[in-house]
Amino acid sequence: MIKLVEYVDSLGRNPFVVWHRKLDDMTRARVTTALVRLEEGNTSNLKAVGRGIVELRMNFGPGYRVYLAWDGPITIVLLGGGSKARQQVDIETARARWADFKQRKRQGEV
Repeated sequence: MIKLVEYVDSLGRNPFVVWHRKLDDMTRARVTTALVRLEEGNTSNLKAVGRGIVELRMNFGPGYRVYLAWDGPITIVLLGGGSKARQQVDIETARARWADFKQRKRQGEV
């Protein structure tokens, strides 16, 4: 079993939740289903994109992605979401969030 946690920045903002809430009901349900499958151990749609960031690829609509990072052997931090069209920008944003998370964790803030 994999544990999913959501990244929250130093101001208390949760970018994954903000993105997820903007999705239409059908898309939100499909993303949620993909996350449940991930929690159950199905990592077949994960692809490493560098510097510790992994994308959960969903092949529907514009090619939705959830950006995440492993924080230990069973914990995944959800860093945000996006689509194939904004992939490179979203990856860079996820990298910055991951670096922030790791720094704040080392300082005992997370």
